[in-house]
Amino acid sequence: MAAWARAVRGLLLDVSGVLYDSGGDGGVPIAGSVEAVRRIKASGLKLRFCTNETQATREKFVKKLQGMGFDISVAEVIAPAPAACHILKERGLRPHLLVHDDLVPEFAEIDKANPNCVVIGDAAANFTYANLNEAFRVLIGMEKPVLLSLGRGRYYKETDGLKLDVGAYMKALEYACDVQAEVVGKPAKKFFESALAEMGVLPHEAIMIGDDIVNDVGGAQQCGMRALQVRTGKYRPCDENHPDVKPDAYVNNLAEAVDIILQQM
Repeated sequence: MAAWARAVRGLLLDVSGVLYDSGGDGGVPIAGSVEAVRRIKASGLKLRFCTNETQATREKFVKKLQGMGFDISVAEVIAPAPAACHILKERGLRPHLLVHDDLVPEFAEIDKANPNCVVIGDAAANFTYANLNEAFRVLIGMEKPVLLSLGRGRYYKETDGLKLDVGAYMKALEYACDVQAEVVGKPAKKFFESALAEMGVLPHEAIMIGDDIVNDVGGAQQCGMRALQVRTGKYRPCDENHPDVKPDAYVNNLAEAVDIILQQM
């Protein structure tokens, strides 16, 4: 039996690429994933959905997943925008937002007048030259520029193929403004730690399951968790030769991972 599957009390699941493939049509569930989530919940294992989704509010995102048949609630989703709002309030920061239109409501209670920082997310079609240049001007005009990034993914998969993610645009602003972005989503250690704290589970008792070799697998392992990479979503065969990150195991999909984990219980 798989040693990595023993003594598990909690699971963290990436969403896009693990539960479903996103797309302009709303996306489609990955085979077996709806039933896999149901089986996890029936087993009594603690569960959180740990996503870098920044193209919609958590409420809208969850409603979409529920419409696909997933048993999921807003309270179970750990996402970057609410975490960023907490940081903004705590530090008295007023953001210039370079985010997707559908994410803006997450920042409704945040003062955005006279910005003293920039928040960047997966803005998709809003990543125009004019919008990037506006964010650049806000940052370059500060004595000590502050850039918060809702993730640092390089790309993700939709039903029509791979798409550039926020990390590419974050790096452009870092380079232009000579600033180091503060990443709020995966692979930030605090992001994973908040999920573990909510579950009441220690790192060595948890497994992260994701399709991103660096942000999902590498980020989780740096926190002391075990981590699996699924061969769905953005996975590419070259991931298995990554020079720095080695998953505890590869699995073909979420359903296979759940089969192995539940057999150990």
